[in-house]
Amino acid sequence: MAQNSDNGDKDEGDTRARRRSAGLARRILGILLALLLLPYALILLYRAEFIHPVSTLMLADFATFHGFDRQWVEFESISPHLVRAVMMSEDGQFCSHMGVDWGEMKSVVDNALSGEATRGASTIPMQTVKNLFLWNSRSIIRKGLELPLAIFADAVWPKKRTMEIYLNIAEWGPGVYGIEAAARYRFKTSAAKLTPNQAALLAVSLPNPIERVAGKPSNGMKRLAAVVDRRAKRSGDYIRCLYG
Repeated sequence: MAQNSDNGDKDEGDTRARRRSAGLARRILGILLALLLLPYALILLYRAEFIHPVSTLMLADFATFHGFDRQWVEFESISPHLVRAVMMSEDGQFCSHMGVDWGEMKSVVDNALSGEATRGASTIPMQTVKNLFLWNSRSIIRKGLELPLAIFADAVWPKKRTMEIYLNIAEWGPGVYGIEAAARYRFKTSAAKLTPNQAALLAVSLPNPIERVAGKPSNGMKRLAAVVDRRAKRSGDYIRCLYG
């Protein structure tokens, strides 16, 4: 009888342990699901123009006591020269795609499969959701999270709102975020008064704003800026969703 009692206690203990493990697994899965869904809820929230989102890099600077400079400006208060230059430098098909430029993405994948050097295919919506919710280092996991977020953001936000958020959270130097802070830091002017040349220099600095200093451009940066400036001046229908 004592042996049967011991076996019964052991079985009951095993059952409780399994229930605790199952409960813990459900809680962990619930937390992971909530974390995955949170960016989508925030995208809906950020449609409201009175909300001024911050990026993960800005939060990291704040958390590590480095601080940052960012002064939010509305889309209408940003020089059209800057908007055109950034669009033609970063995402020329911004007005026509739905968050992801699948043609560019296919080209990058084909190049990678053939062993050729790959280039970036991130659109402005992709860069915006990455800055808001994800991390900078390249990985398949990050890209897998980024693509549906970009498509959802493009469906929820008007194009002007996407560009407004992007230009207000992009990094333009150590602790310098947003175009207003960048214009004042690099050129001692406001975002509204940027010249075509200043706008082009800021646009070409975006891929690496720590090493590419718009206020002190290298000869290579100046050449790139001249190309971007020419494209911006001929942008025409490419920017119809922003200035149509």
